[in-house]
Amino acid sequence: MYGWIWRHLPGPFAVRVLTAVLLIAGVVALLMFVVFPWIEPKLPFNEVTTE
Repeated sequence: MYGWIWRHLPGPFAVRVLTAVLLIAGVVALLMFVVFPWIEPKLPFNEVTTE
């Protein structure tokens, strides 16, 4: 899959690297600001009881 993405990025090597870094940063930002806050209340890790 990564090879397929790399082959479909436009431009020379430097532009491909920059585009790949921007894509990775976008995915990380989407996960950190949208997906993880949405799923965090649904996880059972906050229901910890000690005796």
